[in-house]
Amino acid sequence: MPFIRVGYLEEHYNEGQLEAVGSVLMRALQEEFDVPDEDYFQVYHGHKRGEFQYSRNYLHVARGDGLLIIQITLAPGRSTEKKRGFYKKLAALLHASCGVREEDVFVVLVESGLENWSFGCGLAQMIER
Repeated sequence: MPFIRVGYLEEHYNEGQLEAVGSVLMRALQEEFDVPDEDYFQVYHGHKRGEFQYSRNYLHVARGDGLLIIQITLAPGRSTEKKRGFYKKLAALLHASCGVREEDVFVVLVESGLENWSFGCGLAQMIER
């Protein structure tokens, strides 16, 4: 049940590239976190240069204009090792499939309890099953 937001410089990515990024995100989530095929909710936010500000080398990571800031809100329960595996897999897949430099894959996982999700119809489906 991940909900994904991706921020990027709008001048750097086109629609086809973003579709490829979305497919790779789903593949990594499925392979590392067992996310079902239909659990696909992604929102992309393209920004003008002045609206997209970041450190080019915080923690000695050389980021460039291809930076993707990926925030994934998901249910809790994955171990630290699973999360580390996900970060590695996602960066490797984005590089291999989309040409995104691994240094430009910035990920934040935000865990949210099942009661905090409604997928429509005014219901909290994850706790009302």
